[in-house]
Amino acid sequence: MNTKKEKGLGAGARRLIAYIVLILIVFMCLFWFYVLIVNATRSKGELTKGFTPIPSTHFFENMNNLFHGTLPVLSGLRNSVIVAAFTAILSTYFSTMTAYAIHAYDFRFKKGIFTFILMIMMIPTQVTALGFIQLVQGMKLEDNFIPLIVPAIAAPVTFYYLKQYMESNLPLSLIEAARIDGSGEFHTFNSIVLPLMKPAIAVQMIFTFVSSWNNYFTPALILHKDNMKTLPILLAQLRSADFLKFDMGQVYAMIVFSILPVVVVYLILSRFIVGGVAAGGVKG
Repeated sequence: MNTKKEKGLGAGARRLIAYIVLILIVFMCLFWFYVLIVNATRSKGELTKGFTPIPSTHFFENMNNLFHGTLPVLSGLRNSVIVAAFTAILSTYFSTMTAYAIHAYDFRFKKGIFTFILMIMMIPTQVTALGFIQLVQGMKLEDNFIPLIVPAIAAPVTFYYLKQYMESNLPLSLIEAARIDGSGEFHTFNSIVLPLMKPAIAVQMIFTFVSSWNNYFTPALILHKDNMKTLPILLAQLRSADFLKFDMGQVYAMIVFSILPVVVVYLILSRFIVGGVAAGGVKG
């Protein structure tokens, strides 16, 4: 009896410690969002006095100054949504298709192609930037979204995650059964494989959308016209303004404005994250 009681107390203590740790982690994650929102409600003069946990009353004033300033914020939002949405959709779809081809078919050099795709993961974007810019200039695609969307379709990290998820959740017997029933390859992929891959696709769409949304390096090299720039570029311009025009309240307001679409996408797809990450991270 004492042994069972001691085990019960030990399990309760471990559960209590786990809850305390989780609460601390949640607090550490959300605290900085709270600081951001509080600073977005303060004026430039109030921000120079240091941090205060109490929100001020200048949020709508900061937003009004932001939208009626010199930067085309709304067009930047539109551009960011277009680039991030198309990148997320096309990248996850074709990465799933590539993973399906490696998973479901046996062909020559299959292992070599898989290894080559993983090797591409090790190449930093900055290394290929010069050649990429020369190619874009040669094709006269500057101030165009195509160079930002089309190359992003080839996403080795997304492919690898989806491939690992397939190995755990997509039995080859199911594909063979569909073929026996007369299902074509594209019909099998779109009607059977994609629904089974929905959790992993949702997770990767979130990651890809956020990565594309926050991308500053490549768009800054390609987009030069103000009406074509994305929000990270406009935010960098706002922060680099000269001292007389620099308004930190507007900067915080723009950061809040720029993260709202990301929060919306996360809330829509968040119910797939836990199941998708857990299933994709464990190989069956």
